[in-house]
This record gives sequence, C-alpha cells and structure tokens, in this order.
Amino acid sequence: MGSPSKQTAGSTERGRFAPSTTGIAHPGTLLAALLCWLDIRSLGGRLCLRFEDLDRDRCRPEYEESIRADLGWLGLDWDGEVRQSDRSDHYHVALDRLAEQGLLYPCLCSRSELQKSTERAPDGSPRYSGSCRSRRLPSVAEGGWRTCTDPLRLCLPESRIELVDESGLDLSQVPAVDYGDPVVRRRDGAIAYHLASVVDDDAEGVTRVVRGHDLAPSTAVQVALGEILDCPRPAYRHHLLLLEDRGHKLAKFHQSVGTDVLRAHYDGPGLCGVLAHACSLRPTSAPVTPHELLAEFAWPSVREQDRLLDWSRERLTVVGP
Repeated sequence: MGSPSKQTAGSTERGRFAPSTTGIAHPGTLLAALLCWLDIRSLGGRLCLRFEDLDRDRCRPEYEESIRADLGWLGLDWDGEVRQSDRSDHYHVALDRLAEQGLLYPCLCSRSELQKSTERAPDGSPRYSGSCRSRRLPSVAEGGWRTCTDPLRLCLPESRIELVDESGLDLSQVPAVDYGDPVVRRRDGAIAYHLASVVDDDAEGVTRVVRGHDLAPSTAVQVALGEILDCPRPAYRHHLLLLEDRGHKLAKFHQSVGTDVLRAHYDGPGLCGVLAHACSLRPTSAPVTPHELLAEFAWPSVREQDRLLDWSRERLTVVGP
C-alpha cells in the first residue's frame, strides 16, 4: 500500500480512487488516479483505493494485483484499501432498506428489448421506459428481493436533482425521467455499479469524488439513490479524458497500450511527466513525481479539454497545444 502522505491536522476530506479489475491499467487509468490523488492530498485528506470487482465474468485477481503494483510504481500511496467483493453484506442491507420502502421491482425485459429503445439517456445508453414498474415486490418478511431471480430495479421519485460539479458542469436532471429506473441487482446476482458506489462512498465517509467526465452524465442517478438511503452528498469534480485516434475517430485511450508495455519503456517519474504534461500541469514531459507535482497543484492549472495521445515508436506523445 505504500506510506501514506502526510495529512493536514483536522482535515475531514475523504476521497477514493475506484478502478475496475477487468483489465490492466492504461494511461487513462493512471491520469485519473493521479488527479484523484493530487486533489485529496492537496487538501490534507485521506484517500482509499477501492477495487470494483463485482463483475463475475470479467474481473480477475491478477488485474487487481497489477493495478495495485502499477499505481505504486507511478508513485501513488493510499490510506486504505477496499474490495467490493468483500462487502456483500453492506449491499444487502441497502437492498433491504429499499425493499422496506417498497421501491424494488423485478424487470422482465430482455437485453435485446432494452436495446431496441429509441429513447436515449444522457450517457447514450437506452433509456428505461418503466414498463415493469407495476411489479412491486412483496415485503422482506415475505421473501422479497432475496427470492427473486430477475434483475431488480429501483423505483426513483420523479423529482429534480439540482447539481453543479466543481468544474462548472451542470448535471441537474430528473433521473427517473432522463434515465429511467436503474438496475440495482443484476440477473446473475451481482450488485450493480450505482448502488455499490453509493453504499461504499457512504461507508467510507467519502466527501469528494474526482473522476473522468465520461461518468458525469449519470451522477444525478447516484445522488438520487443516495438521498433515498439518507447518504450525505459528496462534492463532485469531473476532469478531462485521454483520447486516441482510431482511424480518424477519437476514442478513450485504453486499447492501444497498457502498463505491461509502458513499464518496459518508462520508469514511474517518466510516465508521470507525460501525464502531467497531458493535463497541462507541466509545460513539458520531463520526469516528475506525484509528490513534486503536489507542491504546486491547483485545479485551475489542469486542462479542461480532452487531450489526444499518440503511441508510436515505443513512446507516448502529447498531441496538440
């Protein structure tokens, strides 16, 4: 886990970095981790490393091990670790609370039926119409959700969430209308992302959520879920993404090269320098450590626009001004 950075006396700020263990880390993973680390360390707070490993088909222990090693190699440290697969009891308590309020129902719609929807949610996914809303589950005392083998959805209130993140993004929505009711437990029994994230943030006392802006559109869904469970709302900040050119189509930079390749060509400070330059914390890609960046870190210095990277001739190159 490494030696935690020095905390500021009396700081109550808590952050988390939550990679999914479905593959090895890539430059986008490392940039997100670096900015999350710089944010909470600049405030003297504590930072948790949370492994999101609930996808039984795609998550692997070896990916968890490699991500942990890569983050340490980059120069990042943590004040604790959490593995979501160890927290089933917490998620089940949350489902019990939602069931007691009569808010859970089984969804009988097939994936192909959902994909046929012409209405789209703000993140581009199919918007759920609520066609199974009338199928409310019986109380927990009568078996409730624990005896149900279908995916479970949460019936959201049709109220507006007012939300502007620290970067100025207006994320206000009526989630029940803009997204539709979210799945909270999948058909295979795995807890869905939104519920697990909200429950974990509450359990860990997270006050700040720093992540890429690709996750921004669904933030109001998590806030709505948190309000139902009486969870304090953390502050949110969404940052730039690293992109690559795939045949003149820009996409998130993660398929071209991972840390298994990068570590053969860079040391930790060398790659940290590339990341710092990509997000405009440094004018060049000269080697630097996270602790050296911390001394001068401030969010106004961080580039807001996405940045294009190129991997060729065994080097990462920051493209454009």
